[in-house]
Amino acid sequence: MQKLGKKPNSKNLDLNNCALSAADVTELASLLPFLPKLQEISLSWNGCVGGTLKALTVHLHHVNLLKVLRLNNCRLTAEDVTSLGEAFEIVTQLEELDLSWNSNIGGKLSLLTKKLQKGCKIRLLKITDCNLTAKDGESLAEILNVIPNLEVLDLSINKHIGCSMKVIAQDLKNVPGLKELNLHMCGLTQDSLQGLDTALQHLAELRKLDISCNKEIGGGFKDSTAHLASLKKLEVLDLHQCCVTEEDMTILSQVIPLLSSLQELNLSSNKNVGVSSDPLLGRLRFLPKLKSVAISNCGLSKESFSSLAEAALHLPELEILDLSWNKCVGGNLKLLLGALKLATEIQVLRLSSCNLVAEDLALLTLLTQDGHLARLRKLDLSYNNNISDEGWVVFCQGLAVVKELSELDVSLRPSSCRDCGMWFSELLAALTKLPALAELGMQRWVLSESQRKRLESFNQDHKRKIRFDC
Repeated sequence: MQKLGKKPNSKNLDLNNCALSAADVTELASLLPFLPKLQEISLSWNGCVGGTLKALTVHLHHVNLLKVLRLNNCRLTAEDVTSLGEAFEIVTQLEELDLSWNSNIGGKLSLLTKKLQKGCKIRLLKITDCNLTAKDGESLAEILNVIPNLEVLDLSINKHIGCSMKVIAQDLKNVPGLKELNLHMCGLTQDSLQGLDTALQHLAELRKLDISCNKEIGGGFKDSTAHLASLKKLEVLDLHQCCVTEEDMTILSQVIPLLSSLQELNLSSNKNVGVSSDPLLGRLRFLPKLKSVAISNCGLSKESFSSLAEAALHLPELEILDLSWNKCVGGNLKLLLGALKLATEIQVLRLSSCNLVAEDLALLTLLTQDGHLARLRKLDLSYNNNISDEGWVVFCQGLAVVKELSELDVSLRPSSCRDCGMWFSELLAALTKLPALAELGMQRWVLSESQRKRLESFNQDHKRKIRFDC
């Protein structure tokens, strides 16, 4: 451990991203008999582990208290998967298994799953981006019968598993304690969405449901939300980039406001959210526990933005608001004035590519000077090319009062560039009074030679470590 620059720990062997060689894995295996109390092994992000895992697994009987095994991005081979499966008969206390980002697992998952013993204690299973096949999906469905304690299942970024999702969904009833289900970019279809909805009636403990980036489920919500509203403990719902239709929006407008525990809602990149005549955004007022609302790139109209602004008045716990890529916000940010005054917990405000004008920045400045937005940590104003130099001057002059700000982005669009004018001096003056600021995005602003030198010397002069992205 000392050779690899790590502190020895008798319970946790953390060798993430240590450029381990095959010889290192063999040496590590020889140490296991001397670590009887070991509970966690993490070898993630070590590509040379692939093909050598058997040297380690044959010694796992010495660490029969092992609860956590992380092997993501290790280039595991079919032989490694077989060896790992055989080890399951030994490490009976295992609770967390992460095999993510091992593309060679695809098509071979049964070598692992058929070895799992009934009553297995696994609570967390992550197999993200492993090139899983439809047959792997069937293998997963089978193991749901033997891991009754499963709480987290992450199958995201396995595009070919969607066609077996109906089979998987049928066996989700065997893991009634499931709290997180991540099916991001899994190639789901309307048919598999319907199967999933049927399974939801058995998942009363579910806290997080992510079915984002499954474009083929668009149009299927009208037949697949019968049980979604029953998830009274659901805290996170991610539906971004799902190609929801106006008809879907009609149904979702009725269902989502019933999720009384919801804290995070992501509807981004669904253009029909903004144009739908159904008042989903207005009905968010019935979800007072909402902490994060992401409606980026939703084609908001002035009317739908106004509905959102009115609903936001009833969201006292709001911490994150993402309105990026909605052009109607520009010139209309004043509609959100009341909500931003009440949003005492707001920490992240994203207004990238919103067609903002100087008037909008003046409004933000007024809010901060009046003591609002005091907890703001991340502010994204990038890709708003219509703001005048005078607008930036006013903004920078008022920036110093946002003491907790750690990230600020004022970058221009990729297709443009512009001289960094009179506001640059005001910005530097404000930075001296922002102790938490660590990242400043200024891409495509053209600095003069003297301005660049002032920027380069800023960290040194003020003993700061701000990362300037110019």
